[in-house]
Amino acid sequence: MLAIGSVFLILLVTGAPIAFAIGLAGFVFFVNSDVMPLTIGVQKIASVSQSFPLLAVPFFVFAGHLMNESGITDRLFKFANVTVSWMAGGLAQVSIILSTLMGGVSGSAVADAAMEARVLGPQMIRQGYSKGYTSSVIALSSLITSTIPPSIGLILYGYVGNVSIGRLFMAGIVPGLLMMAFLMVTAYIIAKRRNYVVDESKVPTVREVGAAVWEAKWALLFPVLLLFSLRGGVFTPSEVGAFAVVYAFLVGGLAHRELDLAKTKRAIEHSVGDIGLIMFIILMSGMVGFAIIFLQVPQSIATALLSGVSDPHAVVAIILVMLFVAGLFVESTVLVLLLTPIFVPIIKHIGFDPVHFGILMMTLVTLGSMTPPVGVAMYTVCSLLECRIEDYVRESLPFVAAVLVLVAMLLFMPQIVLFVPNLAFG
Repeated sequence: MLAIGSVFLILLVTGAPIAFAIGLAGFVFFVNSDVMPLTIGVQKIASVSQSFPLLAVPFFVFAGHLMNESGITDRLFKFANVTVSWMAGGLAQVSIILSTLMGGVSGSAVADAAMEARVLGPQMIRQGYSKGYTSSVIALSSLITSTIPPSIGLILYGYVGNVSIGRLFMAGIVPGLLMMAFLMVTAYIIAKRRNYVVDESKVPTVREVGAAVWEAKWALLFPVLLLFSLRGGVFTPSEVGAFAVVYAFLVGGLAHRELDLAKTKRAIEHSVGDIGLIMFIILMSGMVGFAIIFLQVPQSIATALLSGVSDPHAVVAIILVMLFVAGLFVESTVLVLLLTPIFVPIIKHIGFDPVHFGILMMTLVTLGSMTPPVGVAMYTVCSLLECRIEDYVRESLPFVAAVLVLVAMLLFMPQIVLFVPNLAFG
């Protein structure tokens, strides 16, 4: 295992693509093994692709791009703008609400952050918001997509850890809404102190809110249909991904009449790139995942963690700290694929619910995308808004603290996470 880890870290530090770093690390295991021929490694790569649940990933990625091209994003922005722009830090509140709504459409934190940086970022800066505050709000609010269904990360966690994706989707609703509330309160407090208040702002009337809801009705209806179709057994998670694609075509082509051939082609082009990247990483993780299980790494780590620690919450807290630190340096998709096979058996062994753990894990590893030194969402937003990293880091600290407080609360109050999936599935 030391050789695998060394090769992976060396390639990662030298700037090799993540998929190649994972694949070559797994290749080293089979080359140096006396009992495992290299052909087994090749078979493991192929076997990873033969997964029906994994079809949910390309379907939801494609559906997200189709919905972005079909006018759904614009309508969601108008809805968020009408409902919360009157508050202190109005456009910051719009960003947080929009991330919550877009989490049910795109399922991608980086895509959400990039979109909001282009749409909201310049407006916020023109209205007097500092670049650091603007960038940190936009980047940190995209973290909500890590739990709000259909989170791509939750799909991968459920697939690799053999955990019900339907229950994970249900479990992500309340934590996602709570994260929205925590971030909105934090943004409000900071904005109030700095007088980030729009002059002559007023609370919207019921008619104005109703009109915004009606205009965005097809976008707002999608997450509801997704969850009810899963709960009712109409679709499996993979099938509901296909339904999402059909729904995007129907809404864009018939309801909004904006999805033409050129936009469809653009959505396909963007989807092919995203799907290719994600699937290549997943395929290359097949060899490493097999090596982790064959070398009994989960058992070794469990022995080390459980020695002297008897409280399950303490064990999970230690694992979460490890995940938070790892998320600072490694992309969340990679961590899910590499660490889920290690930690889920430990979690089950100590009697901790793997659905509960999955929500906590996805929140912390995705948080790494918003923090230095290798945060993808952080660099994306800062580059688009020409914000200095040091300004971003300073302004992001209150929001990161709010997220960590929420994670601690969810850790010790499992009923918050498990109430909805237990209600839906028993």
